Amino acid sequence: MVNKANNPLADLVAVQLHNYYVPKLYGVPDESANTFWLRILAPYKRLIPRLSLPVKTSPNVTPDSKTGLGDLDLFISILATKPEKPLQFGVGPLYVAPTATDASLGSGKHQLGLATVLVYPTGPLLFASIATWQISVAGDSSRAKTNSIVFQPFVTFQLGNGYYLRSSPAWFFDIETGDYNIPFGLGVGKVLSHGKAVFNLFLEPQFTLAHKGVGQPAIQIFAAVNIQFITRKE
Repeated sequence: MVNKANNPLADLVAVQLHNYYVPKLYGVPDESANTFWLRILAPYKRLIPRLSLPVKTSPNVTPDSKTGLGDLDLFISILATKPEKPLQFGVGPLYVAPTATDASLGSGKHQLGLATVLVYPTGPLLFASIATWQISVAGDSSRAKTNSIVFQPFVTFQLGNGYYLRSSPAWFFDIETGDYNIPFGLGVGKVLSHGKAVFNLFLEPQFTLAHKGVGQPAIQIFAAVNIQFITRKE
């Protein structure tokens, strides 16, 4: 159950509530930021779409702090391996819509790209990764072009009774500007079930190992609740 609760290619409808609190940013003293993500996964046969909508709070430098919607993104993983195989791989298209309610909260661009997901459970360990690439193709001509890669390696280790250790830092690379951020995370989680729902709660502090660019997170606190819904007999 722990492995399935953490599997990004699990064939279960899921709602994910993810929050990244950033108490310290490089080059922006005495400021903080926050991003809350609402994510919905709705698998259908070999298709696993993931819709993500952020609510962001920007640091007080633009010139004022802003809170509102960020850019919505959708990617669809097409499961390329058989579900019974231990190594699972998904790949598919990605689209980002400029839905931000303020210029400081989004890119102002329509973006297209590609997403890949890799999952390998073995004993008490689960190895996974999510990699996305996106580039601007249309939108506000006065805004800067975008071209970026996010790579998120993911490891969990089961401790028993639904508890587990986890690490899931998201490494960001801005190809257009050369900026990047490479954090390391280590946290703890708990998986429990109630009726036909499986709850996955975790807390993971993340610390930046290398970066380039002003405004990159120095420290992040990643807290989340993932809920999977069992619609058939497991």
